Amino acid sequence: MKSIDDVAHLSQIFGVQLCEPGFLLVEFVFSIVWQLLDASLDDEGLLELGAEKNSRWLPRQEGMEIDGHENFSEKRNEHHEGLHKVNTTMAIELIGEFLKNKLTSRLLYLARQNMPSQWGGFIEQLQLLVVHSAALRNSKHITPDAFLQLTSDTRRVLSRECKTISQHEFHAVMFSGSLKSSVGQCHGASQSAVWLPIDLFLEDTMDGSQVTTTSAIENLISLVKALQAVNRTTWHDTFLGLWIAALRLVQRERNPSEGPVPRLDTCLSMLLSITTLVVANIIEEEESELIDETQQSPTNQRKEKQGKRRKGLITSLQLLGDYEGLLTPPQPVSSVANQAAAKATMFISGLTVSNGYSMSINDMPVNCSGNLRHLIVEACIARNMLDTSAYLWPGYVTLANQVPRSVPSQTLGWLSLMNGSPLTPSMINILVSTPASSLPAIEKIYEIAVDGSDDEKISAAAILCGASLVRGWNIQEHTILFIIKLLSPPVPADYSGSESHLINYAPLLNVLLVGISSVDCVQILSLHGLVPLLAGALMPICEAFGSAVPEVSWTLPTGEELSCHAVFSNAFTLLLRLWRFEHPPIDHVMGDVPPVGSHLSPEYLLLVRNSLLSSLGTSTRRQLRRRRFSKILSLSVEPIFMDSFPKLKLWYRQHLECIASTFSGLVHGTPVHQIVDALLNLMFRRINRGVQPSTSTNSGSSLSSGPGAEDAQARLKISAWDILEATPFALDAALTACAHGRLSPRELATGLKDLADFLPASLATIVSYLSAEVTRGIWKPASMNGTDWPSPAVNLSSVEQQIKKILAATGVDVPSLSVGGTSLATLPLPLAALVSLTITYKLDKMSERFLTLVGPALNALAAGCPWPCMPIIASLWAQKVKRWSDYLVFSASRTVFHHNSDAVVQLLKSCFASTLGLSPPHLSSNGGVGALLGHGFGSHLSGGISPVAPGILYLRVHRSVRDVMFMTEEILSLLMHSVRDIASSAWTRGAMEKLKKSKYGMRYGKVSLAAAMTRVKLAASLGSSLVWISGGLNLVQSLINETLPSWFISVHGLEQEGGESGGLVAMLRGYALAYFALFCGTFAWGVDSESAASKKRPTVLKAHLEFLASALEGKISLGCDWATAWAYASGFVCLMVACTPKWVPEVDVDILKRVSKGLRQWNEEELAVALLGLGGVGTMGAAAELIIEIGL
Repeated sequence: MKSIDDVAHLSQIFGVQLCEPGFLLVEFVFSIVWQLLDASLDDEGLLELGAEKNSRWLPRQEGMEIDGHENFSEKRNEHHEGLHKVNTTMAIELIGEFLKNKLTSRLLYLARQNMPSQWGGFIEQLQLLVVHSAALRNSKHITPDAFLQLTSDTRRVLSRECKTISQHEFHAVMFSGSLKSSVGQCHGASQSAVWLPIDLFLEDTMDGSQVTTTSAIENLISLVKALQAVNRTTWHDTFLGLWIAALRLVQRERNPSEGPVPRLDTCLSMLLSITTLVVANIIEEEESELIDETQQSPTNQRKEKQGKRRKGLITSLQLLGDYEGLLTPPQPVSSVANQAAAKATMFISGLTVSNGYSMSINDMPVNCSGNLRHLIVEACIARNMLDTSAYLWPGYVTLANQVPRSVPSQTLGWLSLMNGSPLTPSMINILVSTPASSLPAIEKIYEIAVDGSDDEKISAAAILCGASLVRGWNIQEHTILFIIKLLSPPVPADYSGSESHLINYAPLLNVLLVGISSVDCVQILSLHGLVPLLAGALMPICEAFGSAVPEVSWTLPTGEELSCHAVFSNAFTLLLRLWRFEHPPIDHVMGDVPPVGSHLSPEYLLLVRNSLLSSLGTSTRRQLRRRRFSKILSLSVEPIFMDSFPKLKLWYRQHLECIASTFSGLVHGTPVHQIVDALLNLMFRRINRGVQPSTSTNSGSSLSSGPGAEDAQARLKISAWDILEATPFALDAALTACAHGRLSPRELATGLKDLADFLPASLATIVSYLSAEVTRGIWKPASMNGTDWPSPAVNLSSVEQQIKKILAATGVDVPSLSVGGTSLATLPLPLAALVSLTITYKLDKMSERFLTLVGPALNALAAGCPWPCMPIIASLWAQKVKRWSDYLVFSASRTVFHHNSDAVVQLLKSCFASTLGLSPPHLSSNGGVGALLGHGFGSHLSGGISPVAPGILYLRVHRSVRDVMFMTEEILSLLMHSVRDIASSAWTRGAMEKLKKSKYGMRYGKVSLAAAMTRVKLAASLGSSLVWISGGLNLVQSLINETLPSWFISVHGLEQEGGESGGLVAMLRGYALAYFALFCGTFAWGVDSESAASKKRPTVLKAHLEFLASALEGKISLGCDWATAWAYASGFVCLMVACTPKWVPEVDVDILKRVSKGLRQWNEEELAVALLGLGGVGTMGAAAELIIEIGL
């Protein structure tokens, strides 16, 4: 082969300097076929039509003459022409033989896989032949279509061909595809369950306690592409699975229990904004690649591939109409769905819809009953994924009689605005309550907010934060970005003041801050991944208004007075909700804190913000995202750091010190001491007796109504940062006085409320101080007896009974729970003070902003305290807000898992059993998504609280379980036990006897095996989803690097299977682990290199495949059954080759060769070839040599 290279100059022509015999053989075969192709094109005069014009193989022959034409007779010329045509036809047919032949086609496949630029040139020439060659059209042995098929990307040349019947049967069911069964109550073995990870991900994002810095869009794109690859489904099946999962999420929120958590608006945003953007990104990725290919290819191959994903979307939405049970719109949006259906009906009827805005329903049909599919289609049309031809789909709308002409006033608001009408009070009310239907409309409002009068700016801000933010699904991300931009107004050119220019924007900023502070709004911001940008806008506001002295106030249009303290408090409390501020102090010092989102801090938010803005144009996905931004929006990409906010940085440092240690060192007579005095006088001005605190704060402060009590507020006309600095010392004095009886509990609660009313931002310090004091454990417990402190006795027993009922319904039994005990209810004193403070608030919109800061802290803190602290708090709050009773009981039930690891194991076991249809009689036995996630949570049943599905409960408790490694090991163990149960239910003893005696091996067990493998795959997808959701990237990498190798090396009691099915169970376990590992990897890293996490993939893959290579070579002693190890090794490599081929080139060449050699020793030659074929140029030679070896 080296001699051939020296003569043919193959290395020089192909530009690869490798002298391996196998590699040179591939080049040699490729060159022969290419030369035949160029010669055929040259014979027919087609060569000049190509991009290169000349052949890289054929010498130019213009000056050559053979025997002189004048010496030939006419007959001789005809004979020569005939031979010429025969030779051309023969050359073309010979190319076909090279492409058909098993051996040479595999060698050519290696060239296609690993030499893409050269293969691209070859295909361009081949396209010329297919389109223009008369010889090919006249050939009797091959057709142009056959040529295209032989070189298409869909042709599987290195397919998996297992040697034995048992291997063949197992691998034949490794891949399952289409979505065929019902999705309402999905059975464990149904194909719809392959999308279970999407259901779990969507439901997990609804947890209001978790604000994330990463976009749900990015995560969901990666997840959808991973499932499409591993399940090997078409794009229409994939999109259908995605839509159905999002619809199930909405349906689970149809009748939810009330509580301070994200609800229907967030779910609808997930369906109609986030999911739609996911589909748009996936489609645009493909089509942008096709555009690039078209621009680079003069033969224009775009038509062949264009729009596969877009066509898949269209098909999925057409099929979605069959799932009527999922399409019923929730009551709050039924009118919007009816309008969407009416719009389509009017289009079909030839009526005009006014400029794309909310319709002038002059002739709206009587029976326009819309559903969620109509809203999805409208969202896709708005984002240019569909056109109005969708209205013509069969069954999309039904025509009906017409009604008299009447135009609802709310439909004309946006149209009037776009036509130039001024903002009147009535129009403002309409625009606030009606979402904008197009980007130009929301841009118009933004321009008013920037350039309008002061009153117009405030009105425009209110409009932006109204229905357009919450339910303007088609323009939601634009609305959020406009709001964030308005929170960072530029410095005016003529500004010369000494204080921050932001102070002059106080009324506008306050409207925006209040408008985006609801639970649903913050969660929607989190879903869009815009929390870091919001944090970057809030920090300058906090710094400026927190440093300002409240000497100036502003009168709002409502007549309300606005101070800089109020603006600061609104900005500061919103900022604190963007990271895990409320997390119990003990979690800040423990090493086993869950890695998902647990390290959020102001610094981290700014780092993510800077990274996000700097990388907007670096990846294809983010370039597409930026291309969709409004043209009038300009985002500053300048990095900002905590050093730019010294006051905020100082407060954060004090916050951490408060968590770490007690306060000391307050010096008498200092400014801080004077502020502490003023705060104590403010808090306890109603007390007409003096009380000296017993703690040695050296403050000398008295809780009295002395001479300074009346002018306390006057003395506190200082910056908010100064007040927050002194607040912990005042709280320490007050709590100490209460502990020593110098201050009653009621007076303490009233004082805390007065402080919080004066400066709502002080709630942050109150929470951090009292939380830290609870974890120190130095305070005597408070007796919740109804005299000193509020009593839970009225309903505590009922709450505890309901908690046990919820746990029992999910298969969890915790005997240690005390129910109906006679012991007096007590709480740690600081916790009693905090809960007493919270129940003094009225539930209104103003209080909601601050309760959403304190509430999660109260829950997290109580969860870490001994039982029954959380039921006591739930009882107290249920007395105050009865409509929250279900939510409060459910929250209290989660505490059990914080204290009891065995309860976590039982819950995980219920998740597996319910999903696989292996539940005991008292639980749902159907299996699938319906059994795992149920129908949401609420009192839908008469007589009390309804059962909670185990999956819902797990998704709400997993963040409170600190030992995530423990959960990973338990999930792995449960997966193995589930495989045994699946096998037991799949094969009866009689069937196994028949299977054993049959000369056809496993043929008789094919149906049972396929069903068992489907459920095994489902179990693996559930387990991997739980691992990924519980611990994210770090836990997945720990699983693959440490947990799985450790499991294979260890000896397991479960390997001793009795009966004839033992070998089959062992093999099924191996395949389950293969799916488990691959699912985990694809969820965490993605199947491509778009995500940042994918950069960590090569290191982990290298280590894991090195372990596999050593195991296959016999260098590692395995404790598991050999059938399990073989099934895992072959299954994992097989899945990686088939589903994640882009992973393979990232692995070291030597490791790939070792794995390949080990597979050959286990008679897996075909798989070894397939692995080497994907390894790049470095493994191509070895792959070619192996092809020749097994081919001969």
